[in-house]
Amino acid sequence: MRVGTVREIKNHEYRVGLTPESARELVAHGHEVWVESGAGNGIGAGDADYEAAGATIKPDAATIFAGCEMIVKVKEPQAVERAQLREGQVLYTYLHLAPDPEQTADLVKSGVTAIAYETVTGPGNALPLLKPMSQVAGRMSIQAGATALEKANGGRGVLLGGVPGVLPGKVVVIGGGVVGFNAAQMAVGLGADVTILDRDPNVLERLDNHFEGRARTLHAGKAALAALVADADLVIGAVLIPGAAAPKLVTRDMLATMNPGSVLVDVAIDQGGCFETSRATTHAEPTYVVDGVVHYCVANMPGAVARTSTYALNNVTLPHALRIADLGWKAALAADAHLAAGLNVHAGKVAYEAVARELGYEFTPLGQILG
Repeated sequence: MRVGTVREIKNHEYRVGLTPESARELVAHGHEVWVESGAGNGIGAGDADYEAAGATIKPDAATIFAGCEMIVKVKEPQAVERAQLREGQVLYTYLHLAPDPEQTADLVKSGVTAIAYETVTGPGNALPLLKPMSQVAGRMSIQAGATALEKANGGRGVLLGGVPGVLPGKVVVIGGGVVGFNAAQMAVGLGADVTILDRDPNVLERLDNHFEGRARTLHAGKAALAALVADADLVIGAVLIPGAAAPKLVTRDMLATMNPGSVLVDVAIDQGGCFETSRATTHAEPTYVVDGVVHYCVANMPGAVARTSTYALNNVTLPHALRIADLGWKAALAADAHLAAGLNVHAGKVAYEAVARELGYEFTPLGQILG
């Protein structure tokens, strides 16, 4: 199979779908790899590194889209990229379709077979292709929040760890999954006063045992959430419903109860955000203020640490890419139920139930697609 990767064009997105090492693995399996010139610059991988791995450098993305049977990316294809997709082609990348009707419509129209990293499953309903980026985003959320809290950046002027004689900043983490756990770890490490909210008693018990009193856990009832948000310096939104839009847990009314200069970091923004006042921002303009509260809603946070993120992502995406290339998408999905869960769109049909439900499409089950 001819597999291609292109330079990411989303604002300040420096990751790349295939590292030179991943390209080498695909070539070793007998596949042809095309790479857009400059695609790896953001991770310190030049064209010569890809050529040494056996890949072929092409001058532009249009050549890659026109000539490759499978496109491996990181972020969802932008409008100019979606216009170049075609029937029979496989797109393997993050998609986050539920809050993005325009992208979904374009993918349906293109006839492409679109496999989304974020819905590929693992044992125990894990999301292994989402996990490394959730780990990165969770850790970065505290860095970003701490920076936004600085007075020069519009924040309250609070140091999360405090100093002797001055209380630490109060951090509230909504959601105890991978993002929330990693955010809490970073906040605890800085010495902040940390509370984690979740609705799953098993998650709360696991977190409580792990942190051994260094962070508090609380069931995420509405009253508890409202009280904690009102008193917080930094709130991290770390809620995920696989494939579906995130619920709006922090309302506009709650902002009026918060201290001016408090900060909201919405890590769920890829799925529409879990704060009512959230809207996607970029690394170029990461924050905005609503009712005196600073919002950080960058939709590709891990892109800022592109080298770490790309290698962490390739560690988990490459095995499936090899399987798709070796067997063809249909045989690969038929042989692996976890990979099959990643199919979101195929030949004009929506194949992921949560996306179909959110956006009003007819849901086409995998069995019907595979025949």
